Amino acid sequence: MGPSTSADFAKIFEDDKLRILIVGAGGREHALAWKLDQSPKVDQIFVAPGNGGTEFGRKTVSVNIGIEDFDGLVAFALKSGVNLVIPGPEQPLVDGIEGAFRQVGIPVFGPSVRAAAMEGSKTFSKDFMARHDIPTASYRNFRDHAAALAYVSSVDHPIVIKASGLAAGKGVLIPTTTEEAVEGLRQCMVSKDFGRAGDEVVVEEFLTGQELSILAFSDGYTALALPGAQDHKRIRDGDTGPNTGGMGVYAPTPCATKEVEEEIMRTIVQPTIDGMRRDGMPFVGMLFTGVMLTPTGPKVLEYNVRFGDPETEALMALLSPSTDLAEILLACVERRLDCVKLEMKKEFAVTVILASKGYPGPYTKGVEIQIGALPENVNVFHAGTTLKDGKVVTAGGRVLAVTATAATLKEAQTLAYKGVDCVHFDGMTYRKDIAYRAFLESEKAVEGFTYASAGVSIDAGNDLVNRIKPIVKATKRIGSDSVIGGFGGLFDIKAAGFRDPIIVSGTDGVGTKLKIAQNYGKHDTIGIDLVAMSVNDLIVQGAEPLFFLDYFACGKLDVATATDVVKGVAAGCIESGCALVGGETAEMPSLYHGDDYDVAGFAVGAVERELLLPVAGIAAGDVILGIASSGVHSNGFSLVRKIVDAHSFSLATTVPWNPTKKLGDELLTPTTIYVKQLLPAVRLGLIKGLSHITGGGFTENVPRVLPKGVGCWIDADAFYFLPIFRWLMQLGRVAPEEMARTFNCGIGMAVVVAKDKVDEVMKMLKESGTAEVYRIGEVQDGEGCEMRNLEKWSEHAAAASV
Repeated sequence: MGPSTSADFAKIFEDDKLRILIVGAGGREHALAWKLDQSPKVDQIFVAPGNGGTEFGRKTVSVNIGIEDFDGLVAFALKSGVNLVIPGPEQPLVDGIEGAFRQVGIPVFGPSVRAAAMEGSKTFSKDFMARHDIPTASYRNFRDHAAALAYVSSVDHPIVIKASGLAAGKGVLIPTTTEEAVEGLRQCMVSKDFGRAGDEVVVEEFLTGQELSILAFSDGYTALALPGAQDHKRIRDGDTGPNTGGMGVYAPTPCATKEVEEEIMRTIVQPTIDGMRRDGMPFVGMLFTGVMLTPTGPKVLEYNVRFGDPETEALMALLSPSTDLAEILLACVERRLDCVKLEMKKEFAVTVILASKGYPGPYTKGVEIQIGALPENVNVFHAGTTLKDGKVVTAGGRVLAVTATAATLKEAQTLAYKGVDCVHFDGMTYRKDIAYRAFLESEKAVEGFTYASAGVSIDAGNDLVNRIKPIVKATKRIGSDSVIGGFGGLFDIKAAGFRDPIIVSGTDGVGTKLKIAQNYGKHDTIGIDLVAMSVNDLIVQGAEPLFFLDYFACGKLDVATATDVVKGVAAGCIESGCALVGGETAEMPSLYHGDDYDVAGFAVGAVERELLLPVAGIAAGDVILGIASSGVHSNGFSLVRKIVDAHSFSLATTVPWNPTKKLGDELLTPTTIYVKQLLPAVRLGLIKGLSHITGGGFTENVPRVLPKGVGCWIDADAFYFLPIFRWLMQLGRVAPEEMARTFNCGIGMAVVVAKDKVDEVMKMLKESGTAEVYRIGEVQDGEGCEMRNLEKWSEHAAAASV
């Protein structure tokens, strides 16, 4: 029987009160309980096992159950009506606590055991980043001690050694000499200082720059990040002494500007969430990413799969009063994070950790703690404490986290240390310089900014201009000046011999073929592609290319790379008969990272009015000729890269059909330029229409030149199906129909001619250029492009060697 009154209906839509179980015993867990206690949605908070501070108010109590006792925790949760679990430390997550509660129907704000491997195994996470193109330090994984020794003895750059497994935040070694690296490997892999965590190690490039902690809520689809925080790992002031679990933190950090945080979300956090979902392990919980702001852009240091400690203590204090933490956590487990709002106070927070004497080495427990009256906006979160005979005593290395918030960072720092002065216990150890790096950066800023300090080198730009001037000059043709460095390029169309011209323009790029060039380190052919893509689009309209302009954009200008690209542009201009009259080089550190760059080109041509293509008389019975391509040209590379990456092929691999050629060289074979091969026939009016076979292959491009009501057929067996396409088709199990609408498959230009002109045009095309010419199809009534004999491609692909 359903509800009968408005009161009954109202009860249906009442929010269930949350009874939350927080698993853990540190300052992080106390800070979470403190913030959740403020939520009207929360009825009860249990902290297991809790500490000397996690029993307060009317909602929050400690429960004496260990974090590893899953059976005990589950039994307690069922008995106590718990409907949300929040694991604090990483170990329970890596051990599968999420699955233990999922089996009894209790949601967990935390990842599955598979997703938790992002923290549980550094080798797993590094391989994930490589697979999904997420920026991180270069690395090698080792299980064999001898192989690791040989590697660290051979490298000539600074390294970091990381125990792959969980090591309580202490499994990272930063050797400054080869001898220290050898000793670090011995500690990890031989003497087992970090236990089984050191069975496998990651040896990676040492990154320099400012370090950030980025904590982001996630429901597996959406990510909402908290402000960037900066931890202080070393035990002593000035970042000296041994590593610890963290001696203090401040947030937000001046180096985490809006632009930097947006870049981190765009290039790291969201791609990580998307990649984990695609890999079948959607991430629900708190993704804590350690990021280094390197000179070439943000890079991942490591992933953690839970709230950070001490970051949580500072960030919880910065959540605005209107932000309900319980609502955010609930939205994550219910996969509706995009529906909630996260707001922060417009303030700063500083957290100072008070540690036991001797930490991070051996320390004494049971020391009585006294906490006096605290200043306003200061909170003390308990970490390594417990209650003994009614008194709070030390029970761990990191004992308390004193957190203060204020309108400025300096005020927050001052207030935090006033809070520290209110706490007393024997042997109390703490750093006196938390947030010092922020003030160092402020002092640098006072010295004044320059364009170079913003990452832009005018000197490098001038060097590039000087290097390419003679290259550009070589492209000069009648009508052009081909002198760069002015405000614009000039072209005298009358001097070029035109009577009644129509101006035709085209612009293009080279797509993700750029990634092949960048990964393979070969840049001298990309410029040819850039010119080819634009001038081939001009010739299809009957236009002779006159001049070309290029655009080169990068994060940091590498003069040698840019020069190689422009050399290619010049070579393409010479081959197509157009002048390189100018260009733009843009150095934009905030938009491009590392060695990444992008290029674009703009070509202008002219055609006498009566020779404009296509002509109006294309009709059924006309013949379609095909001029051979040199390879993949510049389209379809997203699919090419997916196929190559899926089979882990190196660009340095030799291709099966040519033992003298590497895969990288094959894929970077320049796009054929058809201008000089076609112009003689175009000028004589022998060609009725042209179609440049680019993205969309035959089925999308050939119909573009045909009038309404007219279609065509193409014989797939009438021309040479290039080995690169046979290989890609077999390797990627690509259907022939997909090949026909994605790649050129061996024909880069389709030529429509009258049937009685076929022999004459074929003879002229062969005399004017080196690319093979085939008779590949005919124009017919109807619409679209009918592909015939596609089964022949399947036969060729099946016979191809991979």
